[in-house]
Amino acid sequence: MEVLPAIDLRGGKVVRLEQGDYARQTAYTDDPAAVAKDMAAAGARWIHVVDLDAARTGRLTNTDALLAIRSVADTRVELGGGARSEEAIDAMLTAGADRIVVGSAALQDWQWFERLVYRADLAGRLALGLDARGGRLAVKGWTQQLDTQAIEIARRTAGWPLGAIVYTDIDRDGMLAGPNLPATAEIIAATDVAVIASGGVASVQDVARCRDIGCAGVIIGKAYYEGRIDLRQACLLAGEGRS
Repeated sequence: MEVLPAIDLRGGKVVRLEQGDYARQTAYTDDPAAVAKDMAAAGARWIHVVDLDAARTGRLTNTDALLAIRSVADTRVELGGGARSEEAIDAMLTAGADRIVVGSAALQDWQWFERLVYRADLAGRLALGLDARGGRLAVKGWTQQLDTQAIEIARRTAGWPLGAIVYTDIDRDGMLAGPNLPATAEIIAATDVAVIASGGVASVQDVARCRDIGCAGVIIGKAYYEGRIDLRQACLLAGEGRS
């Protein structure tokens, strides 16, 4: 299992939001490259980067920060935020992303997303972002709730050449309440695509629990910045589950 420490970018700064609310922001540093360097030194092989500005506007905004991260961290980068068009996805790849998370745009135009997944040069380089509250999907920065259940969409992806599904429990995101293991396990059972758990991870015990239910990865955000998780220990613990 991979541990993916998160760097959320807004105005070039590393920040965290509570439950995706831009009004409930904590800023940690204006040096994302230094954060990425520390994450790589601790053993992370992936860094999960979110361009929060792009998530609102649909335009890649924190390009300089992303390039700085790539210049100092010998890791792969999973990038989310603003992947609403083929042109935007290509720009994100050009900026240095190894994998792109597509969320709202996929749910709003499923045929478009399916075509992208099967584009030869994107095989394995796209992740589907499923953000759910009470099992129901939310889109447009989590401001619009759908009737569709996350598990229904996960079932559709079986056999697809997707890099991953990133499953986020919105109610737990940024709250340090522990991941929603039952819901995550249901997503894992519904598809053969690798599932990355996101939202609520607060301890190395949470990392172990995600590993034990079959997660391919786990995203660590606020717990890292608040000093609740030793990233090196988390990476080693996750590595014990690799075959």
